[in-house]
Amino acid sequence: MSFSNTNKAYRTYPFFFNTFFLPANRLRKQMKEIILFMALIFSAITFAQQKNITSIDSSAVTKESILYQKNAHASYYHDKFNGRKTASGKRFNNDDFTAAHKKFPFGTILKVTNELNKKFVIVEITDRGPFVKGREIDLSKRAFMDIASNKKSGLVYVTIEILK
Repeated sequence: MSFSNTNKAYRTYPFFFNTFFLPANRLRKQMKEIILFMALIFSAITFAQQKNITSIDSSAVTKESILYQKNAHASYYHDKFNGRKTASGKRFNNDDFTAAHKKFPFGTILKVTNELNKKFVIVEITDRGPFVKGREIDLSKRAFMDIASNKKSGLVYVTIEILK
């Protein structure tokens, strides 16, 4: 009769076994919790950003508009303003279709048309400005680049219409 302990069910481990392997299990568990927490934070940030995106009705182009000004000078925001709060309280994003105007109420929807190539964008007023003499409206970079015929210029002559 042999007393060798070959059955794995009866195998005993040395007293220091848990000392070496238990922390690794805890570390794995903590890493899983950290990854889950980061995923939760990332999804919350993404949701918050999507909530701040202004949805502009595509049928707004066919709605009635009132001519506000022709031959207006339009420029665009510098990249340094990206992420900063605007006068309306929203965070500015150069990839949105937004604009700054001195007089229009926040939330006003405008149709801004380039007079040279007749391209237009629909923008929402979210900020005050421009504060440069002779300029009528500041567009977000995306809105400006969509209507600009010369992408390197910083100024475009536009027609501004108020959409109802």
